Amino acid sequence: MNLLGTWLTDRMDLQLHLYQLKILIRIVKKKYRDFRLQGVLDSTLNSKMYDTVRNRLTLEEATASVREGGMHGVSMKDSDEEDNVN
Repeated sequence: MNLLGTWLTDRMDLQLHLYQLKILIRIVKKKYRDFRLQGVLDSTLNSKMYDTVRNRLTLEEATASVREGGMHGVSMKDSDEEDNVN
């Protein structure tokens, strides 16, 4: 997560391509779910870097939705809703 956060920070003034955004959302969601299933505590998973990455991807998602007309089934919000259900 630190590597991804650093990569996104280095590109703060650049928008992500739609393909990059979709892939990064899937990676972050899968990583979060997999570690949670392995029993990693929420306090460890919800680090400051995770919040930074999540906020950036959410912002990029909103920008892409306006610019491209939607994300076609990929969303950071999905992972929030799934976490609240389980």
